[in-house]
Amino acid sequence: MKALAISVCVVCAAGGFAAPLSAQQAGKLFFEGDLVKGPQPNQAGPFCVLQSQFKRKEQVAWRVRVLDADGKMVDDKGLKSLVVELSNGKTIELKHKGHPARVPPTDFFWSGSWVIPEDQPTGSFTYKVIATDMQGKTQTWEPFKVAASQLTVVAGDPPVAK
Repeated sequence: MKALAISVCVVCAAGGFAAPLSAQQAGKLFFEGDLVKGPQPNQAGPFCVLQSQFKRKEQVAWRVRVLDADGKMVDDKGLKSLVVELSNGKTIELKHKGHPARVPPTDFFWSGSWVIPEDQPTGSFTYKVIATDMQGKTQTWEPFKVAASQLTVVAGDPPVAK
């Protein structure tokens, strides 16, 4: 059985790991991705920089590349949807597009974001990325189940832009 190779930077950009695929899942998909701080009005950067700890009112942005068994990128013509599902029940839809948002883009991948609400409790919580193919079959990826490498909300206010 082949392994699902994943490189996710929520584990401190440390590297990849593998999780086995089961026969019930959709075709073999490989996920690459990370979490970054997205731009918010009146907040100081840097933005699009890897991190796993965020303050309330900051924007968490997921960047994900999905590859097929041959290593070819899967875009919105190959997947019906790609979503992030948070443990609090919130779902973030990811869109496939060019990045950065200027012309011409230098890369293409799936992305979506969530602004952490002011009433979000601090602490780490889990999420998973769910790919749905055109036939409605799903494949799920989850980061390590280690609190220190999970998406974490920390106390404090975001730095203000000067």
